[in-house]
Amino acid sequence: MSSASILDAPSAGVPPRVGVLPTYVPPEKRNRVAPAMRGRQRRQQRLWEMAPGVLVWACLLAPVAAGFIITFTNFEYLWLLGVFAVILDLYWLVKLVHTFRFVVRGIRILEQTQAIDWTVRLAAIPLPPGAPDPAEVVHAVLIPTYTERYETLRATVGALAAASYASELKIVAIITRETDLDGCRNVARLQEEFGDSFRAFWHIKDPLLPGIVVGKSAAMSYAGPVLARGCAGLGLDPQRVVVTDLDSDYRVHPEYFSYITYQYCEAADRLTSIWQPVPLFLNNLWRVPAAVRSMATLSTQWQLYLHQHPKRLVMFSAYSMSMQLVTEVGFWDDDVIPEDSRFFWKAFFTYGERLHVRGAFMPMYGDAPRAADYGSTLVSQYNQIKRWAWGVTDVPYVAARMPAHPEIPVRLRLQRFQMLIFNHLSWATVPLLILIAGSLPSFFNYDYGLSTTGGLLEFMASLILQTTLLNILAVAVLDNRLQPRPPGWNWWRRRVADLQTVIYPVVFLVLSVIPALESQTRLLFGSHLEYRVTEKH
Repeated sequence: MSSASILDAPSAGVPPRVGVLPTYVPPEKRNRVAPAMRGRQRRQQRLWEMAPGVLVWACLLAPVAAGFIITFTNFEYLWLLGVFAVILDLYWLVKLVHTFRFVVRGIRILEQTQAIDWTVRLAAIPLPPGAPDPAEVVHAVLIPTYTERYETLRATVGALAAASYASELKIVAIITRETDLDGCRNVARLQEEFGDSFRAFWHIKDPLLPGIVVGKSAAMSYAGPVLARGCAGLGLDPQRVVVTDLDSDYRVHPEYFSYITYQYCEAADRLTSIWQPVPLFLNNLWRVPAAVRSMATLSTQWQLYLHQHPKRLVMFSAYSMSMQLVTEVGFWDDDVIPEDSRFFWKAFFTYGERLHVRGAFMPMYGDAPRAADYGSTLVSQYNQIKRWAWGVTDVPYVAARMPAHPEIPVRLRLQRFQMLIFNHLSWATVPLLILIAGSLPSFFNYDYGLSTTGGLLEFMASLILQTTLLNILAVAVLDNRLQPRPPGWNWWRRRVADLQTVIYPVVFLVLSVIPALESQTRLLFGSHLEYRVTEKH
């Protein structure tokens, strides 16, 4: 869907400053019938869907199969499994040390960025040739919501209103389903309270068109063209409108818009760049179980690492880019669950080498999963990670489109595809292999550890793992910097919170690795996932 097809369509006139935007369905979505795949295309699609799961289970079962083969041929070669365990443990240790170094550096950059008054710096920016005037850059924030509590939405909109950026340069659009009457009432209340804080405060009602996969991506897919037409109705240049995809529980930093505007004006390739802030799940962090806090910490630290490796960085939850990029890419897809990674791949195949996902070292404050009780909260966290891991469905999407884009260098296409495969493969296998690899030789031969070679290899594997576990202490230190304890807590509660970091290995295995394995196994057997809204009471 091109920018011209949306912006040149017959306009409904100047949109209201506060109110409901008119329904708009692009011609290609009217009476849409999904194109039928030919037999060969269907088989190829299914093979690529199965590929990640086959690889994962092959990696998990290969050491076990090797153990049986060695046992029934010549059990003296069981030391090969011991060497495999040592190499795997060493790889994990090196990876953790490497990641830790960049996380420390990322925290330092994050703290330095927050210490700057970006409003003042923006006012004095030396504009490069061709850069837009900051006074002309409008931020349009698109917020999909369903069953979200009014208090949560109010906090999100309140943070947008309080952000240190001119109110006439801020637009808010909240998406609800047409049938979500409570959501519609919530938006009306927010418009009444905050309507004067923005250039426009719009409500977009999603009719849930036929053929969609209900979820965030489908909501964004419908609302994107509606927002684009609304901005065009105000006479705004799509090159001077920055769109932010914002989850309904995310609260922007007060300097976020000024910071992004500064980066946007300074970047020569601003129209093909996407800015990814750092998610910090601090809004309700100290009201959720320790296991959920652990996952929040690990997610943030991993994002800090990726922010310094732009070739691996893919959008996550909330991100900002020009309206021109959004329209040229063709908006979001309405038949997928992971909206952020799929949008990245659409942008990649649109721009190729010109696309840049830039790490924005500015925090975006979100809610961690929190349900009615302890058990439900853990289930909600599990389902959220499983939904994130469903990004493995990008594999068949990317595989089908790689040959169709010869304008993108082969090296870049293969590099990105390899990283996609490796990320999902290592996520679901390496921790499990580390858990079982060291004990496999003794499982097949009880006397293995009594031999000189076997005893030495077991000692080396144990030593490396113990060294790796020391990383938990480092994580606890970083956790204190990223997520300060509530000021009212006494000494012992702070120490108990520090001690909770010892559960990181178990939490990561149960609430991250297992959901990833389930997602890939589901795709292997064709059991597709349904979108579930994460509870964040």
